[in-house]
Amino acid sequence: MTLTAVFYTTQMENYPPTQQPIHAWAENDRPREKLLNLGARNLSDSELLAILIGSGTRTQSAIDLGRQLLASVDDDLHLLAKLQGPELQRIKGIGKARSVIIMAALELGRRRQLSNRKKRHIIRSSSDAFNCLGPNLADLQQEEFWLLLLNRANQVIGQEQISKGGVAGTVV
Repeated sequence: MTLTAVFYTTQMENYPPTQQPIHAWAENDRPREKLLNLGARNLSDSELLAILIGSGTRTQSAIDLGRQLLASVDDDLHLLAKLQGPELQRIKGIGKARSVIIMAALELGRRRQLSNRKKRHIIRSSSDAFNCLGPNLADLQQEEFWLLLLNRANQVIGQEQISKGGVAGTVV
């Protein structure tokens, strides 16, 4: 047995038999690799939180910590965004540094949402629709079908993805 194998075996013994550390998971199941391969939209909230958290504890993976954080607010991201450092740190494994990272990420999300609200797109032509949806579609490697929801003044009040397909088309 090599030194690497002994170290790996020793680390695996620190986890409950049904839980493995994320580095022992299949590469396509790991949150960071999944984000790189499939895009951020294909990750669950707990997987996104796991990326922010970085690493787990001896008994819990980063995803478990993310799940625990979400469970503490009944899976409500709006409530999670309202939590401050001490409240986040009540979760064993979330310290000061991790709580600051989570609070900063949620604040960035809030600011992004507000920046979109400042300018309400009005759709008068296909180019207006493109300008509205372009940021969502710019870097995609597959076809997607999106719906723009408009009020009576043709102002965009919502956007919904209807389907996702391959490189040549999508079924709606």
